Amino acid sequence: MGTYNQTWVSEFILLGLSSDQDIQVSLFVLFLIMYLVTVLGNLLIVLLIRLDSRLHSPMYFFLTNLSLVDVSYATSIVPQLLVHFLSEHKAIAFVSCASQLFFSLALGGIEFVLLAVMAYDRYVAVCDPLRYSAIMHAGLCTRLAITSWVSGSTNSLMQTAITFQLPMCTNKYIDHISCELLAVVRLACVDTSSNEVAIMVSSIVLLMTPFFLVLLSYIQIISTILKIQSREGRRKAFHTCASHLTVVALCYGMAIFTYIQPRSSPSILQEKLISIFYAVLTPMLNPMIYSLRNKEVKGAWQKVLGQLSGLTLKLSTR
Repeated sequence: MGTYNQTWVSEFILLGLSSDQDIQVSLFVLFLIMYLVTVLGNLLIVLLIRLDSRLHSPMYFFLTNLSLVDVSYATSIVPQLLVHFLSEHKAIAFVSCASQLFFSLALGGIEFVLLAVMAYDRYVAVCDPLRYSAIMHAGLCTRLAITSWVSGSTNSLMQTAITFQLPMCTNKYIDHISCELLAVVRLACVDTSSNEVAIMVSSIVLLMTPFFLVLLSYIQIISTILKIQSREGRRKAFHTCASHLTVVALCYGMAIFTYIQPRSSPSILQEKLISIFYAVLTPMLNPMIYSLRNKEVKGAWQKVLGQLSGLTLKLSTR
């Protein structure tokens, strides 16, 4: 083992998206609006599911978990990004960087497993509807949700630990918007082959395995839908999966592109854009997708808005 100039870095400098002050102010306004929409949209989905008894089902239990993961993921990255847009010294402390990496990795892993769990829920709903309530009982749903949270957090803890044991020497400039895994590993002044293997293994276990389970579920779902005789029946069956399928397509594609082959990973600019996609766009779009493409959620919104308008009318006539 060689001797390094410095193995402990007290802080890192995030280079971010742009060094132009005017552009940074514009990006601050844009990202602030998107973050507020993300937080409001996801928390409203959680509140709506809690308030409407018609949404007290396994599908919406998992959707509540997904919304909490989305708003937490955005919060682990966007507030720090907003501060740096308005700061000249774009530093992040070593401990804060490690914490950010841990939470973003954990929440990303939780989401991938959770989407596979939701695919299984849709599989049971379409392929075995008569036994749906018996199979997807409260105990199983709770265990599946806990499995998602534990598996994502465990993987993240291991990845964070082995990443921040690497000697960084005097390298402290991270060419990224956040303490992203590949960006931090690039700072190491030693061979990182073992880290790349660890990233590959965790990608297979926590990304590709859930992805193949989703594919298997939807192969069975599509096969079952095609056997339905009536056009209306096929339409209803597909409609129950449309929102989830849209979210799956958004979430898995870029993650596979980014992490499944570390040695041939995308450019730094692409990595930044992908991080923005996951930290801002996906958490903001998910509530919209489930609201706009789901009749039950739209019905619940109409019910709540109707009650609010009725209450407002009563108060105004007093």
